[in-house]
Amino acid sequence: MDLISTLKGSNMEHFFPKGWNLEKIDQCCAHGPEEIFDRQPFWNEGFRPVLCDDDTVFGMMMGHEIALTIKQGKEEGKKLAMILPVGPMGMYRWVVYFLREWKVDCRHLYCFNMDEWSDETGETLAAGEKGSFQNAMEEAFYSPLGELTVPEGQRNFATKTNLPTYADKIAALKKEGAQLVTVFGIGRVFHIAFWEPQFAGEYATEAEWKKQTHRLGAHLNPLTIEQNALHSFKSRTTQVPCFANTVGPGLFLQSDKIIGGCDGTYNRGMMWQGMSLWVALRYGPDTWVPASFMPTMPGKLFFIKELAGPLTPECN
Repeated sequence: MDLISTLKGSNMEHFFPKGWNLEKIDQCCAHGPEEIFDRQPFWNEGFRPVLCDDDTVFGMMMGHEIALTIKQGKEEGKKLAMILPVGPMGMYRWVVYFLREWKVDCRHLYCFNMDEWSDETGETLAAGEKGSFQNAMEEAFYSPLGELTVPEGQRNFATKTNLPTYADKIAALKKEGAQLVTVFGIGRVFHIAFWEPQFAGEYATEAEWKKQTHRLGAHLNPLTIEQNALHSFKSRTTQVPCFANTVGPGLFLQSDKIIGGCDGTYNRGMMWQGMSLWVALRYGPDTWVPASFMPTMPGKLFFIKELAGPLTPECN
């Protein structure tokens, strides 16, 4: 017995996004950990997964990749646009460490926070308010950089008025020769930023879906809300907003380079992100699985070793 064989007539029968192929998702997760590096036909030739032994190594290695990308942009004398997440977060302390050690300032860097909590209209928390992604970024990244930090006018947050300007700002930067880099995590429902899987049902074609640059007051999937309750709200589901502003595939699929991270392990062998990792790597590009497009672009996906599995029940 498993979910698939007992789904019909259960409370879960109509719960998952209708475009998900549950059998295919399960097969993505049925491989041994040694197979996680096996290249897939849809992977970009410049894409590769990177194994990290534990959470500390993960933060250091992903942080080094971000900092090195910033440093290279400075050395090349080019502007750099980065779409940045609040989660994972452990890499930011290492980004700050490396940039300060190398004495690399960020005057060439233009940052675009990929999402922010909102109400249904797209109104967000006030700047600096506890719980806001803007506040988290200021505390984890911009403030610790001190004199090397990103100029305030080059820090973009996903507010109701500013998020709709991202596309034009990024287009202008790219026209000036800037590289676009997206840093990301993968959600429980395989989202990138808060671009949820069920949004696929609103578009007639993949091409139309790919054009979407952002969404204000995006309706969050129930599993996304519960993911954030467990990881950001100390289990208090009642504290998690039901909506968020988010960038869409029309922006993150423009990336010249991606830097991804999966660090979703607990302790005692428990995890939440193993399925998300394997599906992103094996499913193949599908609008109902937004993360499945990320391996089609050049870059790296860092992951904690334990997430490679094997993804078998503890009772086996």
